[in-house]
Amino acid sequence: MSTERVGATQRLGRLDAEERARAWQRLGSENFDLVVIGGGIVGAGVVLDAVTRGLRVALVESRDLASGTSSRSSKLFHGGLRYLEQLEFGLVREALAERELMLTRLAPHLVKPVSFLYPLTKRIWERPYTAAGLVLYDTMGGARSVPGQKHLSRAGALRMAPGIKRSALVGGIRYYDAQADDARHTMMVARTAAHYGAVVRTSTKVVGFLREADRISGVRVRDMEDGAETEIAAAAVVNCTGVWTDELQNLSGSRGRFRVRASKGVHIVVPRDRIVSETGIILRTEKSVLFVIPWRNHWIIGTTDTDWNLDLAHPSATRHDIDYLLEHVNNVLATPLTHDDIEGVYAGLRPLLAGESEETSKLSREHAVARVAPGLVAIAGGKYTTYRVMAADAVDAVSVDLPGRIQESITDKVPLLGADGYHALVNQADRLASEHGVHPYRVRHLLDRYGALVHEVLGLAKDRPELLRPVDAAPDYLRAEVVYAASHEGALHLEDVLARRTRISIEYPHRGVDCARQVAELISDVLGWDEATIQREVEVYTARVDAERDSQQQPDDHAADARRSAAPEARAGLTTTG
Repeated sequence: MSTERVGATQRLGRLDAEERARAWQRLGSENFDLVVIGGGIVGAGVVLDAVTRGLRVALVESRDLASGTSSRSSKLFHGGLRYLEQLEFGLVREALAERELMLTRLAPHLVKPVSFLYPLTKRIWERPYTAAGLVLYDTMGGARSVPGQKHLSRAGALRMAPGIKRSALVGGIRYYDAQADDARHTMMVARTAAHYGAVVRTSTKVVGFLREADRISGVRVRDMEDGAETEIAAAAVVNCTGVWTDELQNLSGSRGRFRVRASKGVHIVVPRDRIVSETGIILRTEKSVLFVIPWRNHWIIGTTDTDWNLDLAHPSATRHDIDYLLEHVNNVLATPLTHDDIEGVYAGLRPLLAGESEETSKLSREHAVARVAPGLVAIAGGKYTTYRVMAADAVDAVSVDLPGRIQESITDKVPLLGADGYHALVNQADRLASEHGVHPYRVRHLLDRYGALVHEVLGLAKDRPELLRPVDAAPDYLRAEVVYAASHEGALHLEDVLARRTRISIEYPHRGVDCARQVAELISDVLGWDEATIQREVEVYTARVDAERDSQQQPDDHAADARRSAAPEARAGLTTTG
């Protein structure tokens, strides 16, 4: 192992300015087994799978880790209960096994159980029909480390969720799934890969492919911060770009083996006190299902499922999307929600494999892996929950382009950074709180975001005790967390911190604008920003929020896209369609 790789390992996957400079030097000077394109959960999963098999691997991402679909999901690690109706038993079994791994071994600090109430609306037949599905679900692994289904009368269901209209149900069934902060989880997968020696570099866009005769032999990349370019030599390349899969295949000059369609999913966020319930709720709609998901002091309500053929980087929620969600959830709520209750809105794109059906809700959630050319493998489709299986399949597929025999995947045995020691620290939360002079609930909040890395976060306040104070306009977060996002977690811009390292952009009605200046000043020392840069970052972020608010008042996708796409980019090298 080279000195550089030993250094990366000793730094526990720290992604900072020093590591970023070292990564650029390595990209241009080393020969890699694999280059992975795309910093969403699939790309992060592939790079972790590859590096823990002993391969020399690099990941490049044109924007930020999880900046696309992987920060805009329903935040669930779910077994896919509704796929039982579609008879996709293998997909459900696989998802439940992955959920169990996350809850118990790989990421117990990030992935938590969450309960849902399924309101029954039909007498006689619906309860046994639904119960049969849940029995199968529980038997396939759905009740391994979480409680199994519980049947409730109408009175029992209303005691659990008093916010539901009495007329909206005749009874209910409670079951469990799991949830996680998707952007944080993705980032921790990438950091874990860096811990084991992988190069992980954001703001690094693939602008071309290298060839030797008829095979792909690497990529040419451009730094989106300063415009510098370099070539990365690799035995093989894996395209993990989700909804950009077809675009990258075209850039490579190779004909794709499958097409990817983008399906837009919109979610809204409302305060926890606006729906009186001690459990999440799952509702049937005419097209699919609607989740009401507990999220700290909030509820996340979603999602929609419609085709999207416009700007892939910035899918926009419309007034129609938001009205759809409000209408359907208000069908069952005793106290209806209004637009004034909405704290945050976000839209993401699911990369679905194009099938024969024209309805995106019917397109396959299974994933596909294809060797589209010698030295180039593409993977798309799938679910967030099964990212680890997808990653292993992709590395297996690319093994034919690698010299020698590669090892089997072992990521089912590799806990993410922060997992080891987490449970002991939970038991020591009161002592940690006393040592650092913060409330125990703050320590528990940090443990559920950083796990055993909590010592690194709290350590930033050793000589700066003011960092243990909350962000003024976003008191759920400590100032130390903001600094840590830039010093350890690879955040390069204000947007990275407000939208992904924290979730301030969707958890507060001001959507981060009211604390933008303070957050920019907190990270300015870490990132070397002068006053002009601080001001630009605040202006760009404010313009982003204004454009999103404006787009959410528009009646259709085209109008919303025009408003959102007009906002400037934080990364200087990106165009609005980048």
